[in-house]
Amino acid sequence: MRGGARAAAAAVAVLLLAGFIALGTWQVERRAWKLDLIERVDQRVHAPAVAAPGPASWPEVSAARDEYRHVRVTGVFLHDREALVQAVTTLGSGFWVLTPLRQPDGRVVFVNRGFVPPEARQRATRNGSEPAGETTVTGLLRLTEPKGGFLRSNDAASGRWYSRDVQAMAAARGLAEVAPYFIDADATPSMGEREWPAGGLTVVTFQNNHLVYALTWYTLALMVVAAAWRFLRQGPEGRADPGSPSVGD
Repeated sequence: MRGGARAAAAAVAVLLLAGFIALGTWQVERRAWKLDLIERVDQRVHAPAVAAPGPASWPEVSAARDEYRHVRVTGVFLHDREALVQAVTTLGSGFWVLTPLRQPDGRVVFVNRGFVPPEARQRATRNGSEPAGETTVTGLLRLTEPKGGFLRSNDAASGRWYSRDVQAMAAARGLAEVAPYFIDADATPSMGEREWPAGGLTVVTFQNNHLVYALTWYTLALMVVAAAWRFLRQGPEGRADPGSPSVGD
């Protein structure tokens, strides 16, 4: 094999090897970050409820710091301004009931009171009671979901919601000074039949396939090394170079 071809093959092998190792290392780092995230979120979910972020903190609310934080908020529900958001849960297909809660200072936060099946989408058909007067709600802080759901855009004019976009719902309901998040309400204890809306259905899961991806990239790196070794050992006619060591030498 000519020297130029050997040099070119070696250069390509080095580039591929460096690229695969870099990708594998990146996945290892992502795995460490994901495991840390899962631990932090688990701590938030099971921690005692704290006061929900107030207006002064709204600009700093973020997924990294606040998503799934266990919070509480007090106010009066505006049941006549609720919004129904299409949902698929462990209880089947139906809707989330997003109800604005007006706090004593006049600010509003949307509360996801829970899931209702299609036959309970109308308030009059639900068997659960509607909290009246000042109410304290505990639940998990969730960030707003703008621009609709997968392949579906929210249609505020017709009241079709596919994601929990609190700003859009607030505008459609004529509400101002609304928090940039909503709260998934905790489940309400029930001694008899299930009541609607059913809270406490938040699914907290994170895909963590980074170890598999890392092993894949590192395996490809090893394959590059093996292929380069075999290729560079070939002589002019595809045989091992006479000067190259062989197995058993």
